[in-house]
Amino acid sequence: MKITFAAPRLPHSGSVAVPVMEERVLGPTAAKLDKESGGALTRAMAASRFKGKGEETLAVLAPAHLEIGRVLLYGVGKEGGTERGPWQNRGGNLLAQFNAAGEKNAAIVLDHSGPEEAAIAADLAFGARLRSYRFDKYRTKEKPEQKPSLEELAILVEDPAAAKRVFQPLEKVAEGVFFARDLISEPANVIYPETLAEAARSLEKLGVEVEVLDEKQMKKLGMNALLGVGQGSARPPRLVVMQWKGNPKAKNGPLAFIGKGVTFDTGGISIKPASGMEDMKWDMAGAGVVIGLMKALAGRKARVNAVGIAGLVENMPSGSAQRPGDIVISMSGQSIEVLNTDAEGRLVLADALWYCQNRFKPQFMINLATLTGAIIVSLGHEHAGLFSNNDELVERLVASGKAVGEKLWRMPLAEAYDKMIDSDAADVKNIGGRDAGSITAAQFLQRFVNNVPWAHLDIAGTTWSKKDAPTVPKGATAFGLRLLDQLVAEYYEER
Repeated sequence: MKITFAAPRLPHSGSVAVPVMEERVLGPTAAKLDKESGGALTRAMAASRFKGKGEETLAVLAPAHLEIGRVLLYGVGKEGGTERGPWQNRGGNLLAQFNAAGEKNAAIVLDHSGPEEAAIAADLAFGARLRSYRFDKYRTKEKPEQKPSLEELAILVEDPAAAKRVFQPLEKVAEGVFFARDLISEPANVIYPETLAEAARSLEKLGVEVEVLDEKQMKKLGMNALLGVGQGSARPPRLVVMQWKGNPKAKNGPLAFIGKGVTFDTGGISIKPASGMEDMKWDMAGAGVVIGLMKALAGRKARVNAVGIAGLVENMPSGSAQRPGDIVISMSGQSIEVLNTDAEGRLVLADALWYCQNRFKPQFMINLATLTGAIIVSLGHEHAGLFSNNDELVERLVASGKAVGEKLWRMPLAEAYDKMIDSDAADVKNIGGRDAGSITAAQFLQRFVNNVPWAHLDIAGTTWSKKDAPTVPKGATAFGLRLLDQLVAEYYEER
């Protein structure tokens, strides 16, 4: 779908969306159309429940003498506002309605004068772009009416050139989101450690430096926790290191993002139930988001230095698989008693976190992982769990999440929880029992970060959606990517 920006002139065909404020106060374009249609819009609103609130819409067939086929009224509340989230949601919702109506061409009228007009227009377009995502490469028998129809969407705004300039970096973020969603959506026979590493190599054309460490290199570094997870699979593990050097003159260390990349998780010897196991193709979502984030930062030429690290393994049961009760020595030198081989993501991250801080001396480390089912019990699918050793980083993450609609909820860390993972046979055990499962998993990770400012995002409940949302179609969400891009842009990027 092509997105363009144009001056406020109504199209000669297709649908046009026009804003209406709360209590059915028509914007200039809606008022003009209402007059030209002999009051058709006013009568349609009177016969409906449409009031012009937040995200309400009302479709009205245009009278025959008008060139357009359909008018879509969309509510903007009392004054429209300038918050990014609502305008992005409107863009996504309007796109969905244009497709549902089978339109090929459509336009959205902004009718919003003022200094924020260009940014609002860009957010409308960004929301529409995000909602347009589809993972359909394996569908071979779709009927035409099952496919999206919209080919071109025009945003009608007073200063199209300014809106286009604001939209350009957002378009690059959307490309990163789409890349991550694609990787997370792929089945495990297509995406496994080697192929996911190759996908990350595609970022080199954007200027990202990409290294891929193999088993031999990781063994030499002492990454036995990560290697132990993958030893039961025929697919060899990989560690991907990506560097974006957008601010060569920076005196501080880089920002570091680390992702869990278990490309398929059977649970290993502690095997999962068969029902729902197919979902474990997206147990690499943390790594997918980190790779997509690096694409977004490089694509929009972010003026910041960033490191992305993805620990990639496949967790399979076999004669060579890790066993419950095994003890491994991690890269940090700490010994780990593996009591449950399905608590594997924390083992991968333990070595990846240690490697990251040793090599790059980052300003902070943020890891993303579909780490625990316990976080879904705690927070459902509305918030991701946030654990951190740094209050300032927490405040910035929460604010960034709120700004883009990717919500976080801080969970506790404390010595009492940490004692729950003390082992009788080693320095630490990889599970702490049924109680506080997501917290003890975070406590485990904290043992491998020393005093580096660090945050752990448990995205198990937010990585995959079973229903459509305004800017997130059903399926892989790439949750965390827009949040972290916002964090970088708002707090760390050179102005």
